Amino acid sequence: MPWPRAVLTGLQARAGEELLLRVAGPEARQRRARIHGAAGPRWFAPDRPIRLVHADASMYVGGLAALLLQSLHPLAMAAVWAHSGFRGDPWGRLQRTSAFLAFTTFGTDQDAAQAVLRVRGVHERIRGTTAEGVAYRADDPHLLAWVHLAETECFLRAYQRYGRRPLDGRGQDGYVADMAYVARRLGAETPPETREELSARLAGYRKELRPTAESRATTGYLLSHPPLPGAVRVPYALLAAAAADLLPGWARAQLGLPLASRLLSPLAGPGGRAVTAAIRWATPPLPPSYA
Repeated sequence: MPWPRAVLTGLQARAGEELLLRVAGPEARQRRARIHGAAGPRWFAPDRPIRLVHADASMYVGGLAALLLQSLHPLAMAAVWAHSGFRGDPWGRLQRTSAFLAFTTFGTDQDAAQAVLRVRGVHERIRGTTAEGVAYRADDPHLLAWVHLAETECFLRAYQRYGRRPLDGRGQDGYVADMAYVARRLGAETPPETREELSARLAGYRKELRPTAESRATTGYLLSHPPLPGAVRVPYALLAAAAADLLPGWARAQLGLPLASRLLSPLAGPGGRAVTAAIRWATPPLPPSYA
């Protein structure tokens, strides 16, 4: 017997509110109103590919895949391990990241520029040395480029596989170019402008990538021991399997995926589609933005 429409609508509203609070924090409603309601020019026009991709539920899969891929660079992983609150405050880190993406993608010029300045200020203070004695700094343009490349690749891969309307070749190039605009503002080294350039730049980093004790611990934490209530463990396991499956084969091999992720691999595609569809159903629609 089908559920009454009012019951489904109520469930959808409650699920959407919980999701919004988890991802965007307690000030989610006020932040959304400012990002999408404030008058003024934006970095990206309403028809730009970056808006299409970053508004889609596939970002949940792409974001997790990006964290996994980024962890394979020893210097990036060392900086995250020593200075990020991803283990002590994973939801806070997620909320800060989602706010940055929202402001730079949909916000006014002024708010987007301020979001970039805040991140650059944080990066300027992060310095350290790896266990092998190699110095790193978070504002290193080469290291920033790696983080950017991993995000762009994974966000785009996820959208092409699980997004509502996959992009054609021109659209994919447009997305890479849009992301490059933000990356240059952050200080990344010569970000790519096309899909082909993105693939070539990623290949160029392969010689710098390798698993470390920190990357293996991060992989286990993200895929097997996330800070989630029991009720959402199964959907998250499917999302995690989809994220791992999104990675290039060489990256999956280096990461050493947990047994559960390997066992769920055959369900990665259908599971990823089911979870993204559920998130899409629960996510409140974006309010109209000023152009």
